[in-house]
Amino acid sequence: MSSRYPPSRWKLGALLLALCLASRLAPVSFADTAPKSAKVSLPEVFDKAVPESIEDLKAIQQQVKTVLARVLSCTVNIRIGGGQGSGVLVSADGLILTAGHVSGEPGRAAVITLPNGRVVKGKTLGLNRGMDSGMAQITTEGKWPFVPLGKSADLKRGQWCIALGHPGGYQDGRSPVVRVGRIIDAGAALIRTDCAIVGGDSGGPLYDMQGRVIGIHSRIGDPLTANIHVPVDTYHDTWEQLVKAENIRPKYVRNDPYVGVKGDNESPQCKITYVAPGSPAAKAGLKVDDVVTRFGRHKVGDYEDLRTQIWRHRPGDAVVMEVQRGEEQVTLKLLVGKRPPD
Repeated sequence: MSSRYPPSRWKLGALLLALCLASRLAPVSFADTAPKSAKVSLPEVFDKAVPESIEDLKAIQQQVKTVLARVLSCTVNIRIGGGQGSGVLVSADGLILTAGHVSGEPGRAAVITLPNGRVVKGKTLGLNRGMDSGMAQITTEGKWPFVPLGKSADLKRGQWCIALGHPGGYQDGRSPVVRVGRIIDAGAALIRTDCAIVGGDSGGPLYDMQGRVIGIHSRIGDPLTANIHVPVDTYHDTWEQLVKAENIRPKYVRNDPYVGVKGDNESPQCKITYVAPGSPAAKAGLKVDDVVTRFGRHKVGDYEDLRTQIWRHRPGDAVVMEVQRGEEQVTLKLLVGKRPPD
């Protein structure tokens, strides 16, 4: 694969290709068997820096459709409390990979909607807040379709990829939405692509052109053509802990970050219910009933989302927060502290 990243005009071509594919997708058939994981030979266009002809674009389209035929049935919608996101089935007994800010704390009840509209029960398993990785489990008895996992360490800049998800939540009659793009950069901590993702896509799968999961959607980037995904290798590395429903502490954080707030876990917004006296939040001026809408550069959805963003900082970091206080939009400056002893 060439290391050259494609010119911006090919981003438009990829978007048009994705829209064309989405408009031609047949209704999802919920298969009971897992897609084959054997490596297949890809068309020559995937070795080029950019497509060079209509035939190249058709070859890309056909490969995407081949992958989708195997993986569409495995992308699910997850509802937990007042929030919702996406996930992907990775085992016949119903293990689901998702984003940590979607699954939240282990042991929470989850409602899983399959691409054919069937609703089943589930629960959240482990959480690695430092990587924004999480896992859930279908608890309704059954045998489920699943997809193979790839290896994110092998990803190359410019490599083609496919993003699936349920933006805005599950919609009857709409299959998981498909976006085609390319890898901007990839490392042990994150993958960045130009695949468009929006609210509700979090936790959905990022595939290589073999149909293997290489990442999980984490957050919308700035700009929107540089979105961030959790590398699948972090799930490999923490698999047993996630299955055991452990709350994994980030290895790279020397001292736990501390803000000193609690929020409403059942609210779709990040509504603050408690501010510890003398805490960094109190010193910044945060108040009970404030709704946090932004923490640093990132928008905040619910309280779990705020907790994820806090874990991405270290003690001493200065963060600008935006909160909704009644009818007023307030900007606060907060200095992240170190968690006090229990």
